[in-house]
Amino acid sequence: MSIIVKNISKLYSEQKALDNVSIEISPGHIVGLLGPNGAGKSTLMKILTGFIPPSSGKVEIDGLDIFEDSLEIRKIIGYLPENNPLYPEMFVKEFLSFAGGLHQIKNLKNRVDEIIQLTGLEVEKRKKIGALSKGYKQRVGLAQALIHDPRILILDEPTSGLDPNQLVEIRNLILSIGKEKTVMLSTHIMQEVEALCDRAIIINKGKIVADDTTSNLQMIRMGENLLQVEFNQSINHNKLSKLEGIITLKNISGNVWEIAVAGEKDIRQEVFQWAVSEKISVLSMQKKEQTLEQIFQNFTNP
Repeated sequence: MSIIVKNISKLYSEQKALDNVSIEISPGHIVGLLGPNGAGKSTLMKILTGFIPPSSGKVEIDGLDIFEDSLEIRKIIGYLPENNPLYPEMFVKEFLSFAGGLHQIKNLKNRVDEIIQLTGLEVEKRKKIGALSKGYKQRVGLAQALIHDPRILILDEPTSGLDPNQLVEIRNLILSIGKEKTVMLSTHIMQEVEALCDRAIIINKGKIVADDTTSNLQMIRMGENLLQVEFNQSINHNKLSKLEGIITLKNISGNVWEIAVAGEKDIRQEVFQWAVSEKISVLSMQKKEQTLEQIFQNFTNP
């Protein structure tokens, strides 16, 4: 179930919420949409789900055009908005039956029971939604997004405001769902992406500033790569810094040094040979991954 976004822009009066955004998502992935508040994440998700139109550009979902085939696309997408709009006066089972009825689901009673079991709502199904905890309300929101068995699931800040235990429960649920569906979720929490996603798209001021697998992004540092080396004794860092390709040297602790290298140049052999020439032993040497939080800051800080 592919999602293709081509040169999407969105204007609110004179403010440009999205600026020529293009992405393509292949079936069977959990994709994290990252960005600071106001970056354009929710706007992009509302466009993908047909809630609002773009000012320009094109969106295709499974070969269907978001304008021409709007109703068909809504049948194959499940959407959990950021504010999770629910009816607090309705009972859980009643609400899910109502949501399923809107989708004209056959064997509705069986499907409601099935989705209650899937989302862990069994113990709360006879309660009013307004009496549920934040975590269970999120489960109800996920249940209504899944009731019609969509092939694509779009989740806007699905774990916002949850406590640590609720976070783990909802994350596990999303991981389980992601085995069978294409999932896009927005967040500004880096741990969320590391725990859930195999791909991260970073958006800032309406533009895509990074798009790669989470493992590849962790090797990026704005044109640099990092090497961490531990020597068996103190070194003359001025001599080491003269090796071609080294941008900066940083002492981490004791005889451990972080070396920033330009581009993708691999200087491990040169560092080792330099140490031999200085009669110094290398105890360890490894490429160093940055956290997604550091990468996020690199791409989104002014």
